[in-house]
Amino acid sequence: MTSSDPMLDRAVRAMVETDLLLGVGQVPLADDGAAVTGGSGSGPADAAGDDESFAVSSSAADAAGMEPSNPAAAIIGVGTPAVPAEALLGESIGERLQDLATRHAASCEHCTASTTHRNIVFGEGDPDASLMFIGEAPGEREDRTGRPFVGPAGEKLDQMIAAMGFSRDSVYIANVLKTRPQDNRTPRPDEAERCGRWLASQIQLIRPRVLVALGGPAAKLLLGTETGITRLRGVWGRYDVDDLRIPVMPTFHPAYVLRQYTADVRAAVWNDLQLARDMIRGAE
Repeated sequence: MTSSDPMLDRAVRAMVETDLLLGVGQVPLADDGAAVTGGSGSGPADAAGDDESFAVSSSAADAAGMEPSNPAAAIIGVGTPAVPAEALLGESIGERLQDLATRHAASCEHCTASTTHRNIVFGEGDPDASLMFIGEAPGEREDRTGRPFVGPAGEKLDQMIAAMGFSRDSVYIANVLKTRPQDNRTPRPDEAERCGRWLASQIQLIRPRVLVALGGPAAKLLLGTETGITRLRGVWGRYDVDDLRIPVMPTFHPAYVLRQYTADVRAAVWNDLQLARDMIRGAE
């Protein structure tokens, strides 16, 4: 179905393509050709009340003209590893990650004091991953299974990963906090700082080419800022840990996408994922 307005046709096609790539199997059209926004989200684009409009770039080159190995980042966060990589036991990265997980379980200042969790959710995926996703904290299902992103938000993340041309097994997924906060509340800054040291060690070991920060808590920790996710998303930052300078793409958390399932939110997230994908391709 086409209209007499070429710009409207292009916009509708772009929205349908984005819906399909993010897991919407069918997009209904009204009789006049206008696309109908799917999902249950009907509130404002930013839950915090920020009325900033979404800035959608067309390619990674539009994001401040960055080179993959030396991004001209808008914000740079500095990570302090809890355990130097050379102190960890094991010949492979996977073995050293396992040693790191064991040390974390025994001595993390945050997780050893937690009384609200059943399982530690340390992280999972390819130890040699070029792409690493960072969320904020385990939820109820993650706490029950000991795996990150396994509920509805995890299904949406799987769709996002597939849309980028990756599989879940080919990336690495972790959270700022390794244990579930009481009542699934947002991690406090002091908790993020204590448990985040271990995340820094994970990043130091895996050495991904790109980090995708899923939601405000992850973006704030990685970039060392209090700026909200609506202003951060779609703008390249950089995370410095050890000898690494890793580009960071902040975007909305999959749970937020499910809550605010609007065309603007979906288009914004897909733009961010394309930037991350293109950055990895440029570094290969």
